[in-house]
Amino acid sequence: MGTNGSTMLEPLRQGLPPLDPAAVSDAASCALPARYEAVREARQFTRRTLDQWDMGERFDDVCLVVSELVTNALRHGLPAADACTGGREAAVRLHLMRWAERLVCAVRDPSHDSPVARETDDFSAESGRGLFLVDSFSDSWGWHPLAGALDGKVVWALFRLPRTGSRTAGE
Repeated sequence: MGTNGSTMLEPLRQGLPPLDPAAVSDAASCALPARYEAVREARQFTRRTLDQWDMGERFDDVCLVVSELVTNALRHGLPAADACTGGREAAVRLHLMRWAERLVCAVRDPSHDSPVARETDDFSAESGRGLFLVDSFSDSWGWHPLAGALDGKVVWALFRLPRTGSRTAGE
């Protein structure tokens, strides 16, 4: 399901936050089918990837954000005929990229529509809070339309990571 390497992410770099793409230390990506079961697949992929990168302690926050981004892509980013009916096999793609002090989760879908965070005072509602949660659990998020060979948009969330080697003696 997943692939590794920064070269496969080259087309997405135009839509990511301003970080040096050459400094990516780890990258992984997986294609997700147009089915709601893909959210579970995205969580499993995220777990395996973070474990490989020795970042399992970040799983809860990252997994919540990945789940919300993938759900939004499936719900709002697919043409009506494809939306969660299995119409297109690689309708959504999840990318995880790690820099020395940053982790970025990016979800690509074929829609050009901007993600809209709905203002809601009803926190008991069953939907409509996805981007609020992304904003709450990540350090920043955004989106960018894609151009060229890739059509659609990428929605990303950035997590700051602790500096390695910044511990003082005795910690």
